[in-house]
Amino acid sequence: MREALYHPDFGYYSANIKGVGKVGDFSTSASLDSFLGEAIAAWIKKRTENLGWKRIPILEVGAGNGELSRAVLYHLGWKARWMTDYMILETSPILRAQQQSRLTWRGVHWVSSLEEALANSGGTALIFSNELADAFPCRIFERGVVGWRELGVRITTQGSLEETLLGSPQEDSWFTQFDHLPAGQRVERIDSFRDWMKDLNSLWILGSMLTIDYGNTSNLLYDRRPDGSLRAYFRHERYIGNQVYARFGKQDLTADVNFSDLIAWGSSFGWRNEPLLTQREFIKKWVNSKANTALSNRFSTFGDAGDSFKVLEQSKQLK
Repeated sequence: MREALYHPDFGYYSANIKGVGKVGDFSTSASLDSFLGEAIAAWIKKRTENLGWKRIPILEVGAGNGELSRAVLYHLGWKARWMTDYMILETSPILRAQQQSRLTWRGVHWVSSLEEALANSGGTALIFSNELADAFPCRIFERGVVGWRELGVRITTQGSLEETLLGSPQEDSWFTQFDHLPAGQRVERIDSFRDWMKDLNSLWILGSMLTIDYGNTSNLLYDRRPDGSLRAYFRHERYIGNQVYARFGKQDLTADVNFSDLIAWGSSFGWRNEPLLTQREFIKKWVNSKANTALSNRFSTFGDAGDSFKVLEQSKQLK
């Protein structure tokens, strides 16, 4: 998954993504309307007030085509924008170019690493991401009659890819959250995102972070999904099963986020976790009541993107 998405010459995000939205392989919730950007802007203003900051260091990680950034900046208003240092960390050169063509406000600039971003702001920042964690390479495990085994992929003598079950992982209490699942069930774990959070923790001193993505807590994540959540998107079509190994570097690969993991990992770093919200709940919390009456159907009908997307706020305070 890492090579298919991020190989410098052949990876989907590094070399082959066309864009996000109608012209790309998939759409994000932020490309459908501006309510999410408006809600994030309100959250930024309130947290800035809570922290007593005069300047507003913002770090957006993985900004897609820049539409969400533009909505956030617009709804911040000119006064808050004037006080904002808006940093974007983007690994895809293709998406970065699209962002730079859309975002021409003063104070917007791009950073190459967490180290650079947090050094610029003295370790303080309000951080947010939309559909970032799901794009991190995941590990897959399958439950057997006795215990779990990790899923691997190998190249056959014909040059195609096929799945193979590897040895059982070492004793790991992480699997107890899935004791309710039957034999044959597959689950994903984004160890790479845990490592990213650990790196962030070593640099981040003060602030709050929003992680917005599709997924759920572990008790609900795999309901009626025995094959897990790994899937591919190519030209707005969804593919599962062996098709996730097709079109190497030409299609997006993604898996739902286990927010129970993100909450547990944040707690292990000493972060404060706010209650997990659906995207609908987050928007209704932060967008004013007048605008709430005009919420698009996508965020007002139960069972749609407003439910499937979750918003987790985590904060780090000075020790």
